[in-house]
Amino acid sequence: MAGDDAARLHQRFAALEAHCAELEAHNAKLEEEKRHYQWLAESTTDLISRHARDGTFLYASQASRELIGFEPVELIGVSAYDHFHPADLADLLNKSPRVYYHDGFYQQTYRFRAKDGRYVWFETTSRTRRDPATGELLDILCVSRDVGRRIRAEAIRERLARVVESTTDYVLFADGSERLFYSNEAARRLLSLPREGLAARLDQAYTPPSVAILRDVVLPAVTRYGSWSGELEMPGPQGPVPVLSVVLAHHGPGAEPDHLSLLNRDIGLRKAAESQARRHQEQIAHANRLATTGELASNIAHELNQPLGAIANYASGALIQLRENPSRPASELALPLERIDQQVQRLGERLRHIRTFVRKGQTRPRPVSLGDVVDAACQLCEWQYQQTSITLGIDLPETLPRVMADPIALEQVLVNLMLNALEASREQPAALRVEIRARRSGHREVTFSVSDQGPGISVDVASTVFTPFHSTRPEGLGMGLAISRSLMEAMGGSLALIDGSDGATFTGTLQAEPNPIHRSTPPRSQP
Repeated sequence: MAGDDAARLHQRFAALEAHCAELEAHNAKLEEEKRHYQWLAESTTDLISRHARDGTFLYASQASRELIGFEPVELIGVSAYDHFHPADLADLLNKSPRVYYHDGFYQQTYRFRAKDGRYVWFETTSRTRRDPATGELLDILCVSRDVGRRIRAEAIRERLARVVESTTDYVLFADGSERLFYSNEAARRLLSLPREGLAARLDQAYTPPSVAILRDVVLPAVTRYGSWSGELEMPGPQGPVPVLSVVLAHHGPGAEPDHLSLLNRDIGLRKAAESQARRHQEQIAHANRLATTGELASNIAHELNQPLGAIANYASGALIQLRENPSRPASELALPLERIDQQVQRLGERLRHIRTFVRKGQTRPRPVSLGDVVDAACQLCEWQYQQTSITLGIDLPETLPRVMADPIALEQVLVNLMLNALEASREQPAALRVEIRARRSGHREVTFSVSDQGPGISVDVASTVFTPFHSTRPEGLGMGLAISRSLMEAMGGSLALIDGSDGATFTGTLQAEPNPIHRSTPPRSQP
């Protein structure tokens, strides 16, 4: 009997030892997990803290050193609420909507005063721990993260959003299916779009020709290069509105690859001002051509008198023959009648040329032969040169490509330069020649020059030679060179004074015809 009791006692003692060993192993595991969680708390960059019901720090992790400059021991016993920004503390105590709360968890974004006095933006997630029996608040566990960079980025985005919404430019966002998912206030007013529930499409925001350009040119360019800019038109209450558009692909985190921003600036006033400036320039150029025509009056009279005199001679000869022999065959009068017809054709051609020169019209550059324009200008100035001892020399290469110019405007420029060269040559007894030359100065560029052997242009005068109403001649209006430069710039070229020391040389540069076809025309040259 005693042996049985001893055996049972031994078994109980062994079981107790096993249980104690199990408890020790469990405690060791708990201690290891505790050390692990403590290591995690101390290693994370977020501030992990435990607080009493009044906000007093009961524990703070090592991250406090980097985030707010306090050592963890410096925070123990300090109320976190004393470091809250006053406005953010009021939000917490009054449970502002900015403080998110749900089932024992709450989250707040607020400013916490660091050791150096600056405020750090924190986003803190808190968990309240209560006594299961009484519901009494025991402590609060918090995880706080520095979100200053995010707050500043959100503030910048908010400011940009306000700027976009208030700008007078028309701002649109579209996706890959051409659906508009945002439009600012200016665009909504222009296109009569609702503020909420936007269900418009890209073809409602632009005119049909501009939609075709968007689909055929703009969208492929944005896909390839990331952006595009150019002029389009948007529909408006009073008709199409010309806009300078910039189309950008969305980039960055969260951006869809096929989303686009379309920024449109109304350039209607600029286009109207440019059109008015062009009309004003055309009126001034027309007045200059009329004034130039007055200077060429003797040439015009000569151009009319020569064919009229020839016609009168041939008609007089034919009448004399008819009076001498009224019965002679009509075929014998064919030669004088043919000569009369030739002179009439020549006279008509001269009159058409003069009428075209003085006619008012828009400057429309197109591919023209520089040699043909030079010939036409020389015909207008021919009589003036014939009345002097000044020789007009022309040297144009036969392989010269056509240039992009308005023929009448270019002829006006050449006539102005040739008459100025003639006047300068008259002031110099030894000046016997005015030269017109041209050369190909680039792949898409042709340069012509008009040179005289006159007294030249001094450095002081050269700086103002293209100024309106500046003239070295007492009777001159001083508009010829200013208008000539404006006309050259309107044709996409330039006009400059190159040499003002020994005579004067004016050079004009024009764009050559794209992909020019070389024409085998004989060179134009005069001795």
